[in-house]
Amino acid sequence: MLSGVVTSINISDRKGIRKMPGVTGELIVGLGLAKDAHAADWHRQISLLAQESIDKMSALGLDVGPGDFAENITTVGLDLMSLPVGTELGIGQTARVEITQIGKECHDRCAIYYQAGDCVMPKEGVFAAVKVGGEIRVGDSIRVISPAEEIAKEIG
Repeated sequence: MLSGVVTSINISDRKGIRKMPGVTGELIVGLGLAKDAHAADWHRQISLLAQESIDKMSALGLDVGPGDFAENITTVGLDLMSLPVGTELGIGQTARVEITQIGKECHDRCAIYYQAGDCVMPKEGVFAAVKVGGEIRVGDSIRVISPAEEIAKEIG
């Protein structure tokens, strides 16, 4: 099974700023992560970023960690960038999300770029819509639910 682990759940009350890392959160169908500024009825309800992407920026000398790129969920062990749009992910006991976008276009350099010195979200961030809500916690598994067979073939 293609899976990883949730290492941080990050929330902010305003857009365009670093998010504060936490240990729990509630995913709400059609909205996103409760209490987060990006939560809305749109295709980018939550954002995910791999710790491996953050580590690449750290290796370049940036002092960054979970939430610094405004991602809602930081993961480890799952190659998020290899997952196509439409992939469903299970998080924790009940939550399910569907990847709706990989990367994003940044028209202007946001506050995160100026605070962190660079931003990996435009290239390596993954966005999703909540299909089944539920509580999520640091340490929860995050796993590919579908189309697992096709993805396994593509990434070996």
